[in-house]
Amino acid sequence: MQLFYNPDISEHTKQFSFDKEESKHIVKVLRKTTGDYVHISNGKGWLFTAEIAIADIKNCLVTITNKELKQKHPYNLHLAVAPTKMNDRYEWFLEKATEIGIDSITPIICEQSERKVIKTDRFEKIIQSAMKQSLHCYLPKLNNAISFKEFINQKFKGQLFIAHCEESNKKSLKQELKPKQDVTVLIGPEGDFSVKEIEMSVSNGFIPVTLGETRLRTETAALVACHSVAFINQE
Repeated sequence: MQLFYNPDISEHTKQFSFDKEESKHIVKVLRKTTGDYVHISNGKGWLFTAEIAIADIKNCLVTITNKELKQKHPYNLHLAVAPTKMNDRYEWFLEKATEIGIDSITPIICEQSERKVIKTDRFEKIIQSAMKQSLHCYLPKLNNAISFKEFINQKFKGQLFIAHCEESNKKSLKQELKPKQDVTVLIGPEGDFSVKEIEMSVSNGFIPVTLGETRLRTETAALVACHSVAFINQE
């Protein structure tokens, strides 16, 4: 099955026209024709089956024939991850985390961040592409970049963790995680969180954790945290 994405389709939609780019892909690349079926998600949990009514390479028209609201995983995972110096490493994290299962991502600008400005347009496209490739029907939310101080002073719910490399009394993330719980995990930049940032996070209820015995890159640490939460929730 190949999944298409369009946020404008709702459970009340009867017919829908793909844009020029996707119409061309459906008709010329996939060689779909009138009477064939395609699958579409709006990123809000709905999976639509649609029959091609007009197989036009510029304006492919489909009729919705079936709809199904997919069940969401029993937790909400929010990763706040500092941007990496090289954009492609952050993009890799976004792609893989979307495949594994994540609900929201916030780029946090820390004291020791080497990259403080990011462009989210490409990040959004990567998340959408990964959602379609992995056949997820829920699109993760990419929040605007925010300073660590602004982020940490928000109100949170569920389990709260900060993964850092400072020598201190830290717990194991995999041992602290509980299934079916909302989880927020902070992952710092290549230079790690500052001591002040760690203290601020602890003051705001975040538990310092370790992700293992080795030092991990930012994007690897984020993915380990993501997989740990998904794994603990497997039935």
